[in-house]
Amino acid sequence: MTTDYNNIAQWYKKSKELPIRLHVEAYTYFNMLGDLAGKSLLDLACGEGFYTRQFKRKGALRVIGVDISEKMIELARQQETKEPLSIEYIVGDVLELGEIGSFNLVVASYLLNYSQTKEQLLKMCQNIFVNLKPGGRFVTINNNSEQPLESYLTCEKYGLIKSVDEPLQEGTPITYTISVDGKTFSFENYYLSASTYEWAFQSVGFKEFRWHKPMLSPDGVREFSQEFWQDCLNYPPLIGIECIK
Repeated sequence: MTTDYNNIAQWYKKSKELPIRLHVEAYTYFNMLGDLAGKSLLDLACGEGFYTRQFKRKGALRVIGVDISEKMIELARQQETKEPLSIEYIVGDVLELGEIGSFNLVVASYLLNYSQTKEQLLKMCQNIFVNLKPGGRFVTINNNSEQPLESYLTCEKYGLIKSVDEPLQEGTPITYTISVDGKTFSFENYYLSASTYEWAFQSVGFKEFRWHKPMLSPDGVREFSQEFWQDCLNYPPLIGIECIK
């Protein structure tokens, strides 16, 4: 994984406040998750705990957050000290995670799209699968690999640009450039086809998997108008995925 999130941790945290993340990403995510009351939850690629804390506040009983970036986990632990919620944070690479518990839910925002090969994707999915109870769910927000290349620039008005330097094929780097408060920073994800994702889900043993189109919150419409969001809905840069063990 080529992006060093230790260097951009504070700005990545700030980007969670962008309207597209609040009114599309988060709204879609929580609609997919449903009622969290009493659930045990493992949050992978948790970053500085932006969603992790919300999961706990929404009633999750046991919550563990894992991220590969020491700086991100440092920020998460600082917030935990400031506002204790009994969340445990671990520095760890999902590719090497193994089984750390048995959870009702394993969740992630933008994790699988860091897989550079189908083998890495398979390994991530295996480590997700072994941490789920039978009947448990994996719920994630991910890069939408089916977004047409020609629509990448339509998201600029939302503070997000995706770009590539070569034709899309398995493993092609996708550069995300995010603008927030006049500051621009970039990081890389990788393209893998929808069929490769489905192959990985089936290979590890998920009984069911579903793709979820992004949803737009009513507050987002009231604040910015339906027209403002139409490009995002027509050519969504993100997608929801739900898998059942």
